[in-house]
Amino acid sequence: MPTQTQNPLREGLTARAMPDPCSLVIFGATGDLTHRKLVPALYNLAADGALPPAINVLGFARRDKTDEAFRQELEEASRKFSRQSINDELWASFGANIGYHRSEFDNAAGYASLAKRLDELDATRGTRGNRLFYLAAAPDQFEVILDNLRASGLSTPKEGTWSRVIVEKPFGTDLPSARKLNDLVQHAFDESQTYRIDHYLGKETAQNIMVLRFANALFEAMWNARYIDHIQITASEPLGVEGRAGYYDKSGALRDMVQNHLLQLLCLTAMEPPAGLDADSIRDEKVKVLRSLRPLAGDDVFKHVVRAQYGAGAIDGKRVAAYRDELNVNPESETETYVALEVNVDNWRWAGVPFFVRVGKRLPKGGTEIAVHFKSVPPVLFRATGETIDDNVLVIRIQPDEGISLRMSAKMPGASLRIEPVKMDFHYGTSFGKATPEAYERLLLDAMSGDPTLFARRDEVEEAWKFVDSIHAAWKTRNDDLAFYSSGTWGPSQADDLIKRHGATWRRL
Repeated sequence: MPTQTQNPLREGLTARAMPDPCSLVIFGATGDLTHRKLVPALYNLAADGALPPAINVLGFARRDKTDEAFRQELEEASRKFSRQSINDELWASFGANIGYHRSEFDNAAGYASLAKRLDELDATRGTRGNRLFYLAAAPDQFEVILDNLRASGLSTPKEGTWSRVIVEKPFGTDLPSARKLNDLVQHAFDESQTYRIDHYLGKETAQNIMVLRFANALFEAMWNARYIDHIQITASEPLGVEGRAGYYDKSGALRDMVQNHLLQLLCLTAMEPPAGLDADSIRDEKVKVLRSLRPLAGDDVFKHVVRAQYGAGAIDGKRVAAYRDELNVNPESETETYVALEVNVDNWRWAGVPFFVRVGKRLPKGGTEIAVHFKSVPPVLFRATGETIDDNVLVIRIQPDEGISLRMSAKMPGASLRIEPVKMDFHYGTSFGKATPEAYERLLLDAMSGDPTLFARRDEVEEAWKFVDSIHAAWKTRNDDLAFYSSGTWGPSQADDLIKRHGATWRRL
């Protein structure tokens, strides 16, 4: 029988177990990530009653400040960025669990005093010696943090406790650096303790791809080369580099977005049914997809990949500068802010079905989606009417308005036979009557619960870099292939030509 707080329509759904009490230590806690994402996510989990009964949140950073000053900063940030409004009474209870530990990242004494403080918190607050370390610092600080966590014994759990580390992207800048980073992490934490975070995988719709495919016979029976013509994966944003030029000009769209976020979405779309819902069964299938990607190297890169950079233009009626005119960007930069790829998955299910992947900055509209374009029906039945029948398209919206829509054909009312496309639309927010949790909420909760399903495994990261590195290596051999597009447009004409060769056009978000 449902309790008074349950929705009878949801009776029978399984509730997840409450995570163990623990201490969460955030390295680089004075940065944007902590203020905009991590602490608001923790507050929302507290508001939903999902946090363990005992939890400590301890910021570890170089700046000199008190516990109270740190709490005040985080409260102000949470009032601005939380998806739920802040309840004063709840914040007072939640904020009492937040503290600040000042230390340089390379100061061994700082880690010794951190260990002592955590032991004291365990004794007074009942957190049982469980530790979750979040590396929210700059990547060039990871090595010294990991070395000190190992040397101080903090990475080694005591009997009956656990110790885990969350590593924020980027996971290296190429395959050699990714392997080096993975080795550094493994020196302090084994793979079972390591959680490489990709916030795209925490989004509800990304998680729902497997349910859509494998819990609905309608789609699973047609999810193959016999029925699907091609698949488009798009990540579009109207923003420019927004103060990230120092990082972005060394990275570019391919390494910043395709290597992690978009290849992860491709894997979820293309993977075979896993043997079970455990983390390794799912991640095994994703790795198989990455290993099945047809390599792009040498001349093939210039046939199947388009890179471009935004020029001056207008976004929402406001003039914006060209990428090369942005602050801290090299005025002769060859860094791509847009990339479009034709990717082929060479296995039995997907032979002959191209995946068109694109990502770009300064595009007219923001959003991320997967569009599955089904093959056309034979035209013979409606040929005499002169009607054009649009293909069926299943769209999985990852952000901002998470949901799923299906385009199909229907007859318009009236005496004549007129066929028009119509859309069946599902929105998470309206269908389930509640706001969709932020990605970091789910991912932090999973890390506390010891569930690595939505986190990248070492071999996933390295296989993705292997695919991307060969593209980047080809780009280094010539500098005449960089295209340009005006800000506020949908990218360069070369990207349109890329997909047009398949007889298709890019879907407008």
